Amino acid sequence: MHRLACVLAGLIGFLPALPAQPPAPTPGKIQTLIITGQNRHDWRAVSPQLRKLLEDTGRFEVRITEEFRGASDDTLARYDLVILNYENKNLPEWRWGAQAEKALVDYVKAKGKGLVIYHFSLAAFDGWPEFEQLSGGNWRPNNGHHSARHDFTLKVTDASHPITRGLPAGMIVKNDELYANLRWQPKEHYRLLATAYDDHALYQGKARQPIPGAGLDHPMLWVHEPGKGRVFVNALGHDLAAIANPAFIATFLRGAEWAATGAVTLAPPAN
Repeated sequence: MHRLACVLAGLIGFLPALPAQPPAPTPGKIQTLIITGQNRHDWRAVSPQLRKLLEDTGRFEVRITEEFRGASDDTLARYDLVILNYENKNLPEWRWGAQAEKALVDYVKAKGKGLVIYHFSLAAFDGWPEFEQLSGGNWRPNNGHHSARHDFTLKVTDASHPITRGLPAGMIVKNDELYANLRWQPKEHYRLLATAYDDHALYQGKARQPIPGAGLDHPMLWVHEPGKGRVFVNALGHDLAAIANPAFIATFLRGAEWAATGAVTLAPPAN
């Protein structure tokens, strides 16, 4: 018995020590949490790259969680910004539960923190009214489709907002999805920053919803300031290739900084 105890003690000595608590935040960094773990898009590849884009600026310190069910106010207390790369596939079992969902709403509206809703996260949580009000617009059954991936121009429609101030009036987006026909909240729930023209000829008769006329401009970037907080929505960025677009990188990073702080210090792209 004594020999067995000695062996076990020796083995335990080789195990890495577990931290008693998460590492302390780095002073001056925007503390950021990416919530992911489910999505019909490639969240496993994209989430780490979103983290890298953010941290490469020197402004953000980012952690990623793949499980937010059971989260609480305490879970979010240390963060300035939440980025949502999550979509529950219309499955009730992939909802987070009342406590975690209330924590996110309170984090934004009552505590004045920032939220970024990225790409297909707009399709998350059908039937959760508070999330839809935070989002401004959502991908929903019979509301939301796109033609085949293609190049298009992102057109700034509000150059006075900190996110878009100084950006080119038109930026080429390479080989991405152009979301169209989302379901929208009343106009007081969003401020439009940029659009893209949805060429209806590209659907080749296969549109999921009605597409009257030759084409329409659809929102790609918008913001909302519910309660004390700030929400930035970026409908661009389908996959790893799409989030390498300079137009996506510039708008995503500047939108994240604004959502967290209410200001933008990151310079517009040189080209």
